[in-house]
Amino acid sequence: MRMAFLSKSMLFPLITIIAFSAVPCSNGLGPSPKQPSSLVPSSTQLQYHHGPLLTGPTSINIYLIWYGAFSPSHKLTISDFFASFNHLAKPASISTWWRTTQAYKDTARKPVSATIRLARQVSNTIVVNNLKRADIAALVKNAIAKRVFPFDSNGIYLVLTSSDIAVERFCMGSCGFHNATLVSPNRKAVFAHVGDPSSQCPGLCAWPFAVPLYGPPGPALVAPNSVGIDGMIMNIATVLAGAATNPFKNGYFQGDALAPLEAVTACAGIFGAGAYPGYPGKLMVDPKSKASYNAYGINRRRFLVPAMWDPLSVTCKVVA
Repeated sequence: MRMAFLSKSMLFPLITIIAFSAVPCSNGLGPSPKQPSSLVPSSTQLQYHHGPLLTGPTSINIYLIWYGAFSPSHKLTISDFFASFNHLAKPASISTWWRTTQAYKDTARKPVSATIRLARQVSNTIVVNNLKRADIAALVKNAIAKRVFPFDSNGIYLVLTSSDIAVERFCMGSCGFHNATLVSPNRKAVFAHVGDPSSQCPGLCAWPFAVPLYGPPGPALVAPNSVGIDGMIMNIATVLAGAATNPFKNGYFQGDALAPLEAVTACAGIFGAGAYPGYPGKLMVDPKSKASYNAYGINRRRFLVPAMWDPLSVTCKVVA
């Protein structure tokens, strides 16, 4: 399905957005010998600000807009990542990684939804090569207004942009963001953006699969899929966790509500046990391809997903 881009006159005013940085650094310390390997100590303490979360029993539905040119293989890899949330093949899986969100509960003690489902996806081939963040929100509002997507109070409307699309603040300290926008007087839609960093900023938004732009230097690891797509998957995981646990800026976070540390950004740069600045931690390595990963997906996929702050252990929890 093709979607027409909104004219500038139809765009609503720029709203404040929550952004995250994927600079390869760590807010945690190395694990002590007495701790399980899946837990990395953290000095961060996320606070609950009594706002709504994206809770169950229904799944969190993803409404995906492919903005720009993506190859069929790249689309398939990311689609397999979403399908892996409901596939438990081995202990170290995407579904076990997401299970940490079950410790995030709202005022009624209801946990974040246990499953994520790719509900619908469309391709936008009529593109503008330079987008403001307000344009991302407008794309989502337009899709809902034209009934390309339904309004879903427990959904996340995700815009993925290709490597040739410039987005405001992307690759300038931010690898993606999430926020909520009014679609009617009493309804807000949660939306997010992640871009392909392969040509614009692999050292910022695809580390450790690219030489780091900042911080301690080190060799790049081999990506299990491709540098750009694996960078996108790490950042999609980050914004999904943030959007589910802090959808309206009054959920779980630390610091300023407009620039918070959230479920994953509180554990920046941590992917495995023993992580420290410049070192992502202990990962699995495929003996043939030499690709590094920490989670299994469907169709024999391998993925790398970041650590998530665990409210129960008050640590950064990696896939185990």
